Amino acid sequence: MYSTSSSEDTGSPISCYQPIVDYIDAQFEAYLQEELKIKRSIFNYHDTRIHVCLYIISPTGHSLKTLDLLTMKSLDSKVNIIPLIGKADSISKTELQQFKRKLISELVSNGVRIYQFPTDDEAVSQINAVMNGHLPFAVVGSTEEVKIGNKMVKARQYPWGTVQVENENHCDFVKLREMLICTNMEDLIEQTHACHYELYRRRRLQEMGFRDIDPENKPVSLQEAYETKRREFYLELQRREEEMRQKFVQRVKEKEAVLKEAEQRIQAKFEHLMLMHQEEKQKLEKKRKALEEEIALFNMKKANAELLQTKPTVSTPVSLKRDKDRKNSSFT
Repeated sequence: MYSTSSSEDTGSPISCYQPIVDYIDAQFEAYLQEELKIKRSIFNYHDTRIHVCLYIISPTGHSLKTLDLLTMKSLDSKVNIIPLIGKADSISKTELQQFKRKLISELVSNGVRIYQFPTDDEAVSQINAVMNGHLPFAVVGSTEEVKIGNKMVKARQYPWGTVQVENENHCDFVKLREMLICTNMEDLIEQTHACHYELYRRRRLQEMGFRDIDPENKPVSLQEAYETKRREFYLELQRREEEMRQKFVQRVKEKEAVLKEAEQRIQAKFEHLMLMHQEEKQKLEKKRKALEEEIALFNMKKANAELLQTKPTVSTPVSLKRDKDRKNSSFT
């Protein structure tokens, strides 16, 4: 049994049924890989392929939900689908029969293929034809045992009465069990292998590059298909290598262009700084020369001043007369 969330919980219908599809494909893939082995053991292989899907539909009495249609449509090419109406004791027998007819009509109109019990075998053709008319089966489930008469049976108890799981007057559980286990089990397995698995196998081998005929409608051997696929693989590998090389070369060129542009910006900035340095150097050189001239002029003036201070004083007649007058005035 595989349980999935509703679209209201996940927000996407595909995410509801995709896990089921993936699980069925995984079992097909495991069987295919066993078949493709050089030393295989199909007879001893534990076959886990899904042979039947019992799709339980809520007994709404109305149309099928869109999610139900999408799910069954995605599964009908992968597994044998037998639709069931669950909790069939929740609606009346009249409503149940109308609901069955409506479900079959909607499935047919939407192109959903369900499993039909085979009628080509005379031994079971009559019973299978009758059972096909009962589809979809209406079932009731219970894990509780209730004493009915002198024996214990699986049943559901209600205030208005008891619904027995294995009573054909109450539900179709016994019909379903007989059809699956006793009458049509071999056909279900055969349908899985001959139809659903074969379709999956064909698609996977085509994806791997194997073909039965070439473009000229001539038969192709497995060796030729392998060699063709091998050449295609190497050509694709070379194409991807060349593509990666071109991308690498392009990225290197782009990086070189960026580095060259950065180098030019740095060189221009360096030249600008050198020019500013030369201008500052010239200014400082002018200031140095002016300062040296000032120092030289100062030293010359200083030398002249020192020279005047070291020369002897010489008396003149005017100065002698002034000294004499100064002395006379002091005596008076």
